[in-house]
Amino acid sequence: MRRRDFITLVGGAAAAWPLAAHAQQPERMRRIGVLMPPAADDPAAQARVAAFRQGLQQLGWTDGRNVRIDARWAAGDAAAMRKYASELVALAPDVILSEASASLGPLLLATRTVPIVFTIVPDPVGAGFVSSLSRPGGNATGFMMFEYSLSGKWLELLKEIAPSVTRAAVLRDATLAAGIGQFAVIQAMAPSIGVDVSPVDVGDAGEIAAWSRRSRDWAMAV
Repeated sequence: MRRRDFITLVGGAAAAWPLAAHAQQPERMRRIGVLMPPAADDPAAQARVAAFRQGLQQLGWTDGRNVRIDARWAAGDAAAMRKYASELVALAPDVILSEASASLGPLLLATRTVPIVFTIVPDPVGAGFVSSLSRPGGNATGFMMFEYSLSGKWLELLKEIAPSVTRAAVLRDATLAAGIGQFAVIQAMAPSIGVDVSPVDVGDAGEIAAWSRRSRDWAMAV
């Protein structure tokens, strides 16, 4: 072999060694945390997580191959939510998926560095989770549940269905910025369609059921 050919062959092999070594290295496993307020056996929540996994897979991320998904289910327990938020942050994930305000709040208390993507949050600005919709700032970004203007449409729809309605109770969670904000929109709409609205502050399913029983008993008495 001529000297020039030998040098060319060795040089080409040397250049290929780093590429070959890189190709043989296993792909780094990414990690995604998921914090869900419902219980693990909630069908609707399970369907949403399944859709999330499917979306990731369509983008080339398969759970157990090149990404690991750590999910926590709080079953409506605020203490469990705080515990799981800290637990997920301690795993040092690349990103955390947060569903609803109930999980986003504890996550932001647990970390201001791990990226968080939230869904189903009615009022991220009013709740103080992000600075603005156009420029969230911080480590959280995501999707609003709906525009507040839709809250007024609910009252309009009620009036169309039952034109004789002149009084309406609005069930809300006064501990959430969204509950207060939504009622403000409904209250502003009410005079234009001739409906008097009153807020009913409830925090969970038990309080809603208790209010429902009281209102039914009152209606029967009347």
